Amino acid sequence: MAAHFQLLKTDTNTAARRGRLQTRHGTIETPIFMPVGTQGTVKAITPNHLREIGAQIILGNTYHLSLRPGSDLIRELGGLHAFMGWNGPILTDSGGFQVFSLAKLRDISDAGVAFQSHLDGARHFLGPREVMKIQQDLGSDIAMVLDECPPWPCERDACAKAVARSLRWAAQCRDIATGSGFLAAGHHVFAIVQGSTFDDLRREAAEALAAFDFPGYAVGGVSVGEPEPEMLKQVGATTPFMPADKPRYTMGLGTPPQLLRMIALGVDMFDCVMPTRVARNGLVFTPDGPINLRNEQFRADPRPIVEGMDNYTCRNFSRAYLRHLTVAGEMLSGTLLTIHNLHFFLDLMAQARAHIEAGDYASWHLAWIARYEAGAHARRAS
Repeated sequence: MAAHFQLLKTDTNTAARRGRLQTRHGTIETPIFMPVGTQGTVKAITPNHLREIGAQIILGNTYHLSLRPGSDLIRELGGLHAFMGWNGPILTDSGGFQVFSLAKLRDISDAGVAFQSHLDGARHFLGPREVMKIQQDLGSDIAMVLDECPPWPCERDACAKAVARSLRWAAQCRDIATGSGFLAAGHHVFAIVQGSTFDDLRREAAEALAAFDFPGYAVGGVSVGEPEPEMLKQVGATTPFMPADKPRYTMGLGTPPQLLRMIALGVDMFDCVMPTRVARNGLVFTPDGPINLRNEQFRADPRPIVEGMDNYTCRNFSRAYLRHLTVAGEMLSGTLLTIHNLHFFLDLMAQARAHIEAGDYASWHLAWIARYEAGAHARRAS
């Protein structure tokens, strides 16, 4: 068993896992959802809010922080933890997704990615060395390797080339992290398995990366436009070939039912901007599906968003008041709804951990999904 990761229990009827990941800035109980703090902040809320709702680890973005304010400045000011006032673990992505999402602004070669800044058009370059230096400057607890994320749909030959390039970059990132002492100092570097919809390419990538003995592994290249069944199929085609004694992370998704289904496929860690993004538009999550507080039906509703949820928003404010803030465009709306949405996701992970420990995850997660989706369907039909 890897010293930094303990696999505490595996569900007997699914591939769900209960684990514990040690980092330089604290212990992470898995399965876990990670709030996204792209530019050194989880939008609309403070580090105190994050601690109060039970966030164990958050994300930062290598691409965005390297452009503004710059990783050299963050290093001079004590690293990203000190810079943003968050003393818990931080995972930083490598910029690989921006290679995908900013396709019109970049050129890829075997050396790395040349791109134009989306801010001012200035030319920049990210290769394995640059990506690892930025993440070392930031002081990341978990640094991701540079990868090439194929689009969907993707031709097999193009996907195979992206997988091969990603494998070379992963090896280079690991060598750089080893040579600089980054790994020896207790930081973790996670590899990323690509392969789009091609099961054999995903297996080959996972097995090749496992040979490098990375501290953790991620499923990449999902939620890039493919239908949900295809996305889940890709995750299910990848996790069986990831090392069982290392944490597994699916990047950039998803909805509450998707998270529970992916836990059942053996995934330990998740991130997604959705709960914070939709909060700023008045959408909040409940066990009976999401609701839009802008709707007239909530104008005089005295209930909290979710009865009995122990977060600042649900303890103190009615749906009517929260709707008023949202419709009036008050900034407090984004803060209060973000607190609730992130707590909803984090609490769902706590429930998942408890049910894996209890041995009834299979039946519990199916019942939870059925209630959530039935509520959402009824709301759409009304």
